[in-house]
Amino acid sequence: MDQRELVRASRFLSRALRHDPDQAGIRLDPQGWAEVDELLAGCRRRGMHLSRAALQEIVDTNDKRRFALSPDGTRIRARQGHSVRVDLGLEPCTPPTLLYHGTVGRFLPAITTGGLRPMKRHDVHLSPDEETARGVGARRGTPVVLTVAAGRMHDDGHVFRVTDNGVWLVAAVPPEYLGEPV
Repeated sequence: MDQRELVRASRFLSRALRHDPDQAGIRLDPQGWAEVDELLAGCRRRGMHLSRAALQEIVDTNDKRRFALSPDGTRIRARQGHSVRVDLGLEPCTPPTLLYHGTVGRFLPAITTGGLRPMKRHDVHLSPDEETARGVGARRGTPVVLTVAAGRMHDDGHVFRVTDNGVWLVAAVPPEYLGEPV
């Protein structure tokens, strides 16, 4: 597959594994796993001839490391970002003092008054560094990076979890824990 086809396939996988498994004719188990063979068959039904090797390449080279294969390679899931109900089995953990959230300026008024909310997803996604957050915000325009007083939030009882690709998850970030844009 050429690079354009890999990007198209990666987007299809994101949609199927995070939001709309029916689109690919697959079922997600309670932890978000889908059978690779079912996923590849679903891709073929949609006119996308994705081989196991191409699927492995997408998993290995996706810049956001969005996907994980089971140790035996028979199942795949998205690491985070689901709008469908799944339990990723992530344990609560202590975050660093500061985390970051990338957004764009047009959302700042709503964020300033209401904080960060998960919207259609299950959690708010936070980045461990400013550079990653800036990349996240840049997907929608000129990025704005907000600091999040994660250590203080944790001390105040908010529960944080971290995915194996370094994305921090929290139910919401009230406005009092947000710093000025950096």
